[in-house]
Amino acid sequence: MTNSDTFSSAATKLLGPRGFTTDPELVDPWLTDWRGRYTGKAIGLASPASTEELARFVRLCGAHGVPIVPQGGNSGMSGGATPDESGDSVVVSLRRMNTIRELDADAMQVTCDAGVVLQSLHEAAEAEGMRFPLTLGGKGSATIGGLISTNAGGTQVLRHGTMRAQVLGIEAVLADGEVFSGLVPLKKDNRGFDLKQLLIGSEGTLGIVTAATLRLLPQIAERRVAWVGVQSISTASELLRHCEQMAGPALEGFEVLPAHCLESVLAHLPDARSPLTEDHAWHALVELVTEDRNSDHLDRLVEDIFESAMELGLVDDAVLASSETQAEDFWQLRDSISPAERAIGPAMQHDISVPVARMAEFVETASPRIEYRFPGTLAVGFGHLGDGNIHYHVLAPAGAVRGEWEESDGKVISAYVHDLVTEFGGSISAEHGIGQMKRDELGRLGDPVALNLMRNIKQALDPQGILNPGKLVPLAPDAATP
Repeated sequence: MTNSDTFSSAATKLLGPRGFTTDPELVDPWLTDWRGRYTGKAIGLASPASTEELARFVRLCGAHGVPIVPQGGNSGMSGGATPDESGDSVVVSLRRMNTIRELDADAMQVTCDAGVVLQSLHEAAEAEGMRFPLTLGGKGSATIGGLISTNAGGTQVLRHGTMRAQVLGIEAVLADGEVFSGLVPLKKDNRGFDLKQLLIGSEGTLGIVTAATLRLLPQIAERRVAWVGVQSISTASELLRHCEQMAGPALEGFEVLPAHCLESVLAHLPDARSPLTEDHAWHALVELVTEDRNSDHLDRLVEDIFESAMELGLVDDAVLASSETQAEDFWQLRDSISPAERAIGPAMQHDISVPVARMAEFVETASPRIEYRFPGTLAVGFGHLGDGNIHYHVLAPAGAVRGEWEESDGKVISAYVHDLVTEFGGSISAEHGIGQMKRDELGRLGDPVALNLMRNIKQALDPQGILNPGKLVPLAPDAATP
């Protein structure tokens, strides 16, 4: 019996047939990331049903020296939940751990397992008159554990912050199988390091998040969603500042997209139509909300904002959604950009951030430089202008072969984009994590002191290196490639 057979037998005995499988039909769907960029191999798929089962399984993996690749909804964008090609690791799915343990509307918090799907959490909160203030296009598959592990963002970061801001407490299994139990939220706690913050965004390299206590907010009573045509991204940036000054915390979201992105979506969605009758170089999607049932104040605020914006020359045209259905239609246009762009052909997608005040300058500087240096490409930026996070796509020239272009010219282009981002004092990963896709780039561009601290922390918490190896943490300059 081989070592993998011995391990598989022990894992099956520990977790049962539902908890561990080597059946290729059940394992193979989880060996490729959803973008199809990375495919690996694994000994098997573990699906523990509780924190205690996971802890015992992690200890088993440690005893056998088997690496663990934690996986949530397998909707990550950086290959962070995909095993390598060695076939030596095991994929651990927490999808069976999907219980909402307690929802306390009075305390405005919820404690739930890591396998709870974001949309399910939204529905549970709504049933109690509350809401969880983070959403994204993949809410039907993304899990709470995955969102915490990647410190996910989304369209409400402008007002509410990333996943890090929503987490009040964490439970996690560490590399030695010990359980870190920190679910009880405290407003003030000065007992040393804030260990939950260390685990958030660590992509399963320091521990496997099994549960979390999250903050909730009262449901929105009313919202107003406007689609706005503007002359440039610089104008959109001015409009953002105008809205922030006038609306304050009522400004829930501010997204931007160029004409090309809208045209791509309209071609991709057969029943979609442009919200505005005229063409515009750039568009902004603006959402304002109130928790007050009296909507008169919100209506006056929206009217004042856009009337004054037009007087200042910040708005060429605008339309206010006349119903919730139309508001959702506006957001569907925004949320459909990525699949619409993918349908066109190969592209290099970059999840980058720069200081909010410099985002317009970045786009207006970087795009012509990229298109000049790489003839036939088209550089487009869209997304969360309000928090300095633009999804920056470089579309391949006509005739480029999908798969081949990304591995050749595409990698050169991405390195150049990351160089430009670094020039602007930005980050090569704003909300999608580093995973395996950007690990080497982080090593190339990251601050050496910060990188060394990351390596030391990884070594201290996972001395065997069994938690999600090859992800997030760059190798030391003199280390051999695994």
